[in-house]
Amino acid sequence: MKNFLLSGLIAFWATGAIAHSPLDETTPANEAIVSEMPTEVLMEFKGDIRLVRVAITHASSGSMDMDLGGQTAFTKAFRLPMHDMGAGVYVIKWRGLGADGHALNGTFSFTVE
Repeated sequence: MKNFLLSGLIAFWATGAIAHSPLDETTPANEAIVSEMPTEVLMEFKGDIRLVRVAITHASSGSMDMDLGGQTAFTKAFRLPMHDMGAGVYVIKWRGLGADGHALNGTFSFTVE
């Protein structure tokens, strides 16, 4: 009986892990230091996701929502335009919906010298 329950828990955990679409890569990379302000941010996920909100925070400007444009479909990659707010740390917080219906969110940052 213990083995059966353990097997069920492992299968449940593995299914949940596969079903989610965590952020796989960003450009600029998380915690990167760049010399010039990028014109856009690229977010790549391991699976399809629909972004519902992306906010950027910078010390001199506070927090503001990024324009998602027409990017409302489920996909693995998003290109978001950036506005130059000067040198410093940029923190990007995102929220989305995985293709499996789960709410997803995360944060990454980069620094402009």
